[in-house]
Amino acid sequence: MEVTINNQNHQLNEACSIEQMLAAVISTGTDGLAIAVNQTIISKSAWAEHVLHPGDQIILIKATQGG
Repeated sequence: MEVTINNQNHQLNEACSIEQMLAAVISTGTDGLAIAVNQTIISKSAWAEHVLHPGDQIILIKATQGG
């Protein structure tokens, strides 16, 4: 199934949760990470249960420190 993550197409082997997608796509930790699916913020507590669907638009936002 194909989803779009931060404006880049990614092919996932099967329907999966946000948590499973993160394990397959990113190699960094999830601290300070916010996720929106189809322009709706998904709380971190729901990542394991929220199932992604073909064509979903996913935005990963990483909080950073700075001045």
